[in-house]
Amino acid sequence: MKTALFLLAATASMLAADEARYRIGVCDWMILKRQKLGAFPLAGEIGVDGVEVDMGSLGQRETFASKLDDPEVVKAFLESAREHKLEIPSIAMSGFYAQSFAERPTVPMMVGDCLETMKRMGVKVAFLPLGVNADPALHPELRPAVVKRLRAAGKRAEEAGVVIGIETALPADDQAALLDEVGSPAIKVYYNFANAIQNGRDLTAELRTLGAERIVQIHCTNGDRSWLQDDPDLDFPAIKRTLDEMGWRGWLVIERGRDPEDVHNVRRNFGANATFLKSLFQPQAMPR
Repeated sequence: MKTALFLLAATASMLAADEARYRIGVCDWMILKRQKLGAFPLAGEIGVDGVEVDMGSLGQRETFASKLDDPEVVKAFLESAREHKLEIPSIAMSGFYAQSFAERPTVPMMVGDCLETMKRMGVKVAFLPLGVNADPALHPELRPAVVKRLRAAGKRAEEAGVVIGIETALPADDQAALLDEVGSPAIKVYYNFANAIQNGRDLTAELRTLGAERIVQIHCTNGDRSWLQDDPDLDFPAIKRTLDEMGWRGWLVIERGRDPEDVHNVRRNFGANATFLKSLFQPQAMPR
């Protein structure tokens, strides 16, 4: 009897640790609630553990169109997150998908505004996509400018006690080399599955090359041709096995993965993705 109870307790302990190891989130802009309070009740319905909150659109402004410089707005966001039992794993600078991190003159202001927002909201990770106009994979001539700005951003992030996770389409070896060149512990990789798949690279090999210490968070995505569970290019059992063996833990944030016949049904699409990811990465949390 004692042996059986011990095994049950050990199993329960391992399951609890596994649940804490992987958390499932969603991007507020992809559920059509960019920097809106409605992201939290909707995320609660979808069934995730947290919401990645965006800094707002950028365009040709000096900085992001953000409401989160207002303490009352921040208070409302944090209260809504608590009410719906959700976390805010990261603050996103998604405006850099289309705007040049290497060339925009007010980038230091933008980074500073993001860091201040993180401080107000108690968030430790920022998402920075280098995007179509500054990614070294697409614009190698801009790499020196990117490195210089990342070094400056990394120094500020170190002082703030936070991490900036960058997304780039570079192969994993080159991403690791870029981090080494920047040389800041506050600049890491925010890995996106789609970059490996859409460039014909081995996803699990890339994860191993980067290693657990270089990857701060993951965008668990590969376009909108299907739900994640139906995507033939995403071998999730192999992905989880790789992350387990690496000893990685953290947030898997859903960005895309929609039914092309029903792309506007946010609850259905993201709910299906969340349910699938939880069944694999948090099986003990699923209803029996």
